[in-house]
Amino acid sequence: MAQTAVLFVSKRLQRAFFAFLCLATAQFILASCEPEPAAMAARVIVGQ
Repeated sequence: MAQTAVLFVSKRLQRAFFAFLCLATAQFILASCEPEPAAMAARVIVGQ
């Protein structure tokens, strides 16, 4: 009975850990992407 409970909890923790690992990996990949450079037309000088 105790072994069954340990296996059940272990399987649930494996799923949660795998989901957390996937989210952390995705966040790391997105953070390492370089932002797109701003277009030159986006810079408008006001006051001349």
